[in-house]
Amino acid sequence: MAEEDDIILSELDDEELVQQMHDDLYDGLKDEIVEGVNILLGRGWTPYDVLTKALVEGMRIVGIDFRDGILFVPEVLLAANAMKAGMGVLKPLLAETGAPRLGTMVIGTVKGDIHDIGKNLVSMMMEGAGFEVYDLGINNPVENYLEAIEKHQPDILGMSALLTTTMPYMKVVIDTMKEKGIRDDYVVLVGGAPLNEEFGKAIGADAYCRDAAVAVETAKSFMARKHNRAIAAG
Repeated sequence: MAEEDDIILSELDDEELVQQMHDDLYDGLKDEIVEGVNILLGRGWTPYDVLTKALVEGMRIVGIDFRDGILFVPEVLLAANAMKAGMGVLKPLLAETGAPRLGTMVIGTVKGDIHDIGKNLVSMMMEGAGFEVYDLGINNPVENYLEAIEKHQPDILGMSALLTTTMPYMKVVIDTMKEKGIRDDYVVLVGGAPLNEEFGKAIGADAYCRDAAVAVETAKSFMARKHNRAIAAG
């Protein structure tokens, strides 16, 4: 695609540039995303507008094609990495301006399980959707989850497992939360290849998420409900 090389980002108007950034994100072009972010900031865009209109919207398109089987995990990881590079520029600026976040999530792979590709994908796409994500990594005992919940007070707790032998540990975490009387304060989402809807229900999770795109959609709908309840209560 020779003509692709001839595009000079700084010569595009705002609308064309945002469109181009969606394409570059889709193609996982890290440097171009960073350049685009900096150009928009230089033109007086707020960090929040750059995040939502260029990056989040771009990742939403990636998420839809991932859900529909047009894109696969390697491509989505590339897109998510490009998004991360753009976020690297925006994060400190967003913190300064106190920009609104969609919500907060703590996520980790459960004890005994060291698989993290699916979890990483969820983390990246949740960040891409505008969530603050605290990723605990792999092999997490119940204490790690409880500590992170206390520290970050997230809206959502996400647990992942790829082995049938580690799946039951999710119930240990949920049961411990129940014992401590904090289960109802958080939305618990579970995912991983061997899981299914029935398993999610059986262990008392709020939802089972088939893949990262579904996780983002599910998280958003729970946050919308929470928001509406808050308005109703207010």
